[in-house]
Amino acid sequence: MKVHLINPSHVSFGIGVITPRWLYVLASATPATYGEPRLVDETLEPLDLTTIHAGDIVGIGIHTGNALRGYEVGTAARAAGATVVFGGIHATLYPDEAAERGGAHAVVTGDGEQAWPAVLRDCAANKLQPRYDGGKIEAETFLPGRWDLLPAGKYMWASVQTVRGCPKHCSFCSVWRTDGQRPRQRHVDRVIEEVVDLRRRGFRFIALADDNFYPVTLEDLRMAGRRQDPSELERLQALRAERFSLMEGLAQLPDDTVFFTQITMEAAEDAEFLDAMRRAHIKGALVGVEAVTPEGLKDIYKNFNESGESLVERLREFRKHGVHVLGSFIFGLPSDRAETFDATLAVAERADITFAQFVMLTPFPGTLDFATWEKSLGSEPPQIDGIPVSRHWLIPQGLRPKVYIEHPKMSADEIRQRTQAVWDRYYAFGNVWKRSGSAVKSVKSRLAFVLISKIYRQMYANTGIATDSARVNRSARWARLMAVPCRRLFAGRPLPHLTVRTSAASAPAGGSDVVVLPLLRRP
Repeated sequence: MKVHLINPSHVSFGIGVITPRWLYVLASATPATYGEPRLVDETLEPLDLTTIHAGDIVGIGIHTGNALRGYEVGTAARAAGATVVFGGIHATLYPDEAAERGGAHAVVTGDGEQAWPAVLRDCAANKLQPRYDGGKIEAETFLPGRWDLLPAGKYMWASVQTVRGCPKHCSFCSVWRTDGQRPRQRHVDRVIEEVVDLRRRGFRFIALADDNFYPVTLEDLRMAGRRQDPSELERLQALRAERFSLMEGLAQLPDDTVFFTQITMEAAEDAEFLDAMRRAHIKGALVGVEAVTPEGLKDIYKNFNESGESLVERLREFRKHGVHVLGSFIFGLPSDRAETFDATLAVAERADITFAQFVMLTPFPGTLDFATWEKSLGSEPPQIDGIPVSRHWLIPQGLRPKVYIEHPKMSADEIRQRTQAVWDRYYAFGNVWKRSGSAVKSVKSRLAFVLISKIYRQMYANTGIATDSARVNRSARWARLMAVPCRRLFAGRPLPHLTVRTSAASAPAGGSDVVVLPLLRRP
């Protein structure tokens, strides 16, 4: 019996941007008695189905975007005689669909670290259940990845998770509904151990794959401070203190270490937090700007963001404190007009953000937007290729719409074309070269900046927005060609003897001490 873990994808680029963390965490959760799992990430190369045999166990993790490909893989694996198990956020939301469409013998909902070993035990004993509830495990039971299984030279960035859950309630996001609104913060020492392991292996660029790296805002503290009961304030202060302790630990890493994470806009008013991020080598963050108008922010329940000139100034605060921003913007909100596209581009260019992504409003399952949209379609929604549009992830990719929610002022094609035009203008060579001058200094670094910008546009704009399949395929080929030199830019020197110093808060009695962390190995 061989255990396979598969990250499905319709498009393979040969090189991955960030390691698919769940793949390596479930590898850690696989007991040694079942042998070393075989990991397949289809963003690198397509699955070779001849490697799956009768009696094998195939675990497939899916989100909404890759669910259809996941179902194709599951159906083929079941036909080969394997036992098929689905997990991931989409399987959590639609467990019955994974069985009906993907050939699943069992489905794991929620977190997988503790449920996956139970699945393997039951499968070996011929007692497999159709459903396993992984729930929301506590942070002390989060597992590190089996990074010893990484294919050499295939990923630009490694990934480490420090917290799950987000206290916000944005209408377009499902995280707070699936991972919860209570931040579950991993112990500082466990995070540092995993980071040191990755640095020793040669990764100096590491994504902190958190739902929200900034789970406690200054406004949260102010509101809690007004309560007569001090317990909530004390809880929030403890969470905040843990964040600072973590950043103190990350600051001990070599100076060439680069971390990237995602946070909310509210961090811009927290100079102390931003300065701690800079010291911790957190040099970039994805910030959900989403909309640049008050009406747009109201559309998505994100009134805590700023708009207009205040938004520009707030975004500039990140750069002032040494944190580069990847700004994320949404087009197709009900309040959007033709002029919104130009206004959004102007904000992105004036706010000193380093990178930007422009996505079209898509109703994803588990979100408030999806629930509202699905209800508006009625009992007989429109169909494409015999599939209700309310199950758009099941529609073949070549037929799948780019815009789903009918707009009061613009057609779907107009929204798509205007979105593509903003991508084209923002990532035009002249604009990218100009931004590179404020982001990095040397000519070599500026050329690297241009290459990274271009590959980002190819991978995330052309393959996601274009309706012409020839353009999509051409973009994928260009991305594959550019990915190899781009990966070399991110490569670091292995540091097998790296040590770190704990903070005074977490050191043994008697003060700070040097902690030599052994290279993590499989027992």
